[in-house]
Parts: sequence; structure tokens; C-alpha cells
Amino acid sequence: MTETTGQSSALPLAGVRVLELGNFIAAPTAGRLFADFGAEVIKIERPGTGDELRQWRLTRGTTSMLWRTLNRNKKSLTLNLRSDEGRQIVLDLVRHCDVVIENFRPGTLERWGLGPDKLKAVRPDLILLRISGYGQTGPYKDRPGFGAVAEAMGGLRLLTGDPDRPPARVGISLADTVSGMYAVIGALLYLFQRERRRADGLPPAADGLETVDVALYESVFSLMESLLPDFDAYGVQRVRTGGRLEGIAPSNTYQCAGDKWVVISGNGDAIFQRLMLVIGRPDLASDPELAKNPGRWRRRDEIDDAIGAWTAQLEIDEVLRALAAQDVPAGPIYDAGDIRDDPHFQARGMVQKLATTDGEQELGEIAFPGIVPRLGAEPSEIRSLGPDLGEQTDEILGDLLGCDQETLAKLHNNGVI
Repeated sequence: MTETTGQSSALPLAGVRVLELGNFIAAPTAGRLFADFGAEVIKIERPGTGDELRQWRLTRGTTSMLWRTLNRNKKSLTLNLRSDEGRQIVLDLVRHCDVVIENFRPGTLERWGLGPDKLKAVRPDLILLRISGYGQTGPYKDRPGFGAVAEAMGGLRLLTGDPDRPPARVGISLADTVSGMYAVIGALLYLFQRERRRADGLPPAADGLETVDVALYESVFSLMESLLPDFDAYGVQRVRTGGRLEGIAPSNTYQCAGDKWVVISGNGDAIFQRLMLVIGRPDLASDPELAKNPGRWRRRDEIDDAIGAWTAQLEIDEVLRALAAQDVPAGPIYDAGDIRDDPHFQARGMVQKLATTDGEQELGEIAFPGIVPRLGAEPSEIRSLGPDLGEQTDEILGDLLGCDQETLAKLHNNGVI
């Protein structure tokens, strides 16, 4: 465990140190979750260029807002992992770390001389998080695997979009994000086990290095509910249903006046009756065939047409007020500006403004998404945004490894850091 000071010392993962060797989305998401809740996360980046994520969705300058968001609360250390000196520094850092995160193709760490056996030799109770497209074992393990491919193989693309159009993708890197979350869950389980063994006076687990093996496609597959057993038991192949959720009605997106859209979930038995009364269709509310979900699903088009005819006549605020008055779940489809200005997002600390730079000029205070989950009565605060490239390199190597100025200068000159 590490010593901590300031705001992070009050957070539940204070004292945990994490070394992040990954890039793009999955490993940085895992590192961000650790950092959000107080762990010291040291992110290793290539000298000169850094993580490619710095350039993703780059509007201007040299550093994207995507980078600032996914790497908040971390420290950046530049290190050339292809050099002998760089790899030795990694091992020296591992001695002081509780967790290592990586999302390279299986075998990469081993080729660099940083495989589990090498890590275990310097830190026997280390927890290693390995995120890859297909996992560390199996016939596909050596294939390159990105999130988009995982969403296809895991079943998500099959169900995303309208039935008369090609499969679509969701607008975010869902496979990578979910994999990062699963990796953190696995690490926390091992951390809990390790601390419990220590409290009981027991040595580290007999198998030594605890490894969390997360495959992107498996993370997606885990979200697919009963897709597989429905097919295996009954031969049912799920299909794309657009804004609907298959087998459940009514739950869809409806257009209001003024080209605004609302999502209404009236699929509970009692909720459905209230919804039908709100839209002026007591005949549907009292129809015995529609009292339960199977009947409503059979007549889903009729129900959706009735709801859509009602919403089309009203502004979205009128629709939402009428539904809220009868306790019918509904909500507007928000864009980024709606989210930023919404008082509930603000009250819950889900929009936090921080002074920001794009690497070339100051942007002033920019809104960023808050920290989830919320612990206790007050929202957690973002302590810092994603750091500039190598911002803490000298600090970390000096404080943690005892490198003096002469050594640091030599490492810089040799391209190691």
C-alpha cells in the first residue's frame, strides 16, 4: 500500500498503487476507475507520441477531450518499453505496485520480458489485469481484437438497429468500457482476498500472482441476457427491433411536436393501464387481451400507433408533465447540451467544470462527466484531468525509485523516458 495525502486519502482505494501499461479505451477505463476512487495510477506512455487516444476525436490542439476524460486523476510517465532500461524500470516500479493493467495482444508482455513470471519474481502478491480481444487462452487468442469486433461476436450488433437495415453500432466504445469495468471488479475481488489473508496472518495465495483475464467479446456476451438459452431451449433467434425491446410492450421512442423525441416505458401491467388513460384510450386500458405483456407484444404496432398519435400533438414538456402526473416512466432523448444544462445532472455532481487546455491554448472551464458510482452523501470530485504527456515522469522516478537529476537527464538523453 502507498502513503496518500490530500483529498484522495479519504477515498476507499487510497493506498493502492496501480501501474497502467495499456492504451486506447479498455485498460485506461480500468485505470480511471481505480484513480477515481483514490488509487495512485501511474500510466506508462511512449516517449514523444504517448497513447494514441490523445489524438482521437481531436478537434484542435494536441490533446483531445476524450483523453482528458478517460485519464483523469492519473499520472503520466513516459517510458520506452522496447529498451532494456525501460523494461527494467517497469520491474522496479512493479515492486511498489499492487496492480498492473495491460491490454496488449496476448504474448506481448512475455516477448518484452515482462510476463507474469517476471512480475511475480519482483512482487509475489501482485494482481495482473489482462484485457484482450479473445482472452489469454483458446484458439482465437492470437487474433487482433478491437471492441467493434467483440460487439459483433458477442451478439450485440445482431440486436442493434432497425430490422430492415444492416446491424448498427452503439455510439460509444461499449465493449472496451465494459471490459475495463469487469477488470476492476476482478482486481477488487483479489484485493479483498489478499487483505483478508493478511488479516488472518496467512501468506499470499499459493498460486502466487493473481491474474484477471478479461476478453472483450466475453464482456459483451455477458450483457446479452437470455439470447443463448432462448435459442438453445426453443430455437428462438432474437432480431433487431429498433427502438423497441423485443418481447416487451410498450417500450419505445415516440416523436413529439417540434421534432423532439421521448422514450416511454409503459410495459408494467398497472403502468400500461395508466398510460392508456393518459393518452385518452380507455378502450385499450380495459381490453383483457392487453392486461398482460404477451398480449401487448402481439398488438405492439396498434399500441405504438396510439401512443405516437398522442405524443405527436403535444410539445415534449407537455408529454412529460402528463406522464409524470400518472407515474408513467418517460424521459426525453438528450443531446450533450441538454445534459450539461439539466439541473438534476448538476445537483448530483454528474457535470463538473474544470479548467482545461487542448495542449496549445487554455479553454477555460469545460464540463466533464462526473464520477460513478456515487459513494455516500456527496458526489466525488474530479481531482485532475488527463495529464500532459510525461507530466509526472521525473517526479515518479525521483520519488519512487530514487533517481537523481543526473540519472534522469541520462534517461531523457537516451530516449528511455
